[in-house]
This record gives sequence, structure tokens and C-alpha cells, in this order.
Amino acid sequence: MSEDNPEEARSPLPPPHHEEPSPEPRRGSMVLGILLGATALYALYFGTTAGIAPDEGYKTDLAGPAALIPIGAYLAIAGALAIWPRTSRWGAGMLFGLGIFILLGGGICVMALSQMSSRI
Repeated sequence: MSEDNPEEARSPLPPPHHEEPSPEPRRGSMVLGILLGATALYALYFGTTAGIAPDEGYKTDLAGPAALIPIGAYLAIAGALAIWPRTSRWGAGMLFGLGIFILLGGGICVMALSQMSSRI
């Protein structure tokens, strides 16, 4: 009977929804993650792979894979930080730092190879 009561005003809009409180704000700086991440990756890479080149006297079957271990460890840490909500911005910055490392490292490598003279 209340539906037939003309005194009650009908609203064409649906009832307002109560918004849930937003999740915890993300902490960390993506820019700081990029800068510190790329710098740390260069330090980690060049610090742990120094002297593994065959001409340096370090002859082992692990010389090739040993160059990828620091990058794999960095990728695992950055991925774990990017997944965890509290450190997702920091981890995303570190993943961007990995991209910068690859671009700059590849550019430096190509530059060095292009300047080498071929001796036959």
C-alpha cells in the first residue's frame, strides 16, 4: 500500500552507496627506486662479475651463466617488492631501473664493439 501512496516522493536515482575506505596509500618513491635500483644493479653487476672473462684467467663453465646471476637476483627482489602493496612503487621503480640498465648497458656494449678494430 505504501507504493500507491502519492505523498511519498519517488527518486529516480538509486540509493547512494557507501564508499569503502580506500586501501592503504602506497608508500615509496618510484623515482627513488629507479635511481637507486639502476645504480645498485650496475654496482652489483660489475662488482660480482669482475674477472670472470676468459682472458682474465678465470676459466670455468660457469663464466657465462655467472653474468646473469646478478640480474636474476635483482629481478627476483624487484618483482617481490612490486607485488607487495606497501612497496609496490619502490619495486616498480626498480623494474624501470632494470630497463634503464639494459638500454644503457646495451648502448655502451654496442659502442665498445663498434670501436674495436678487426684483426684477422
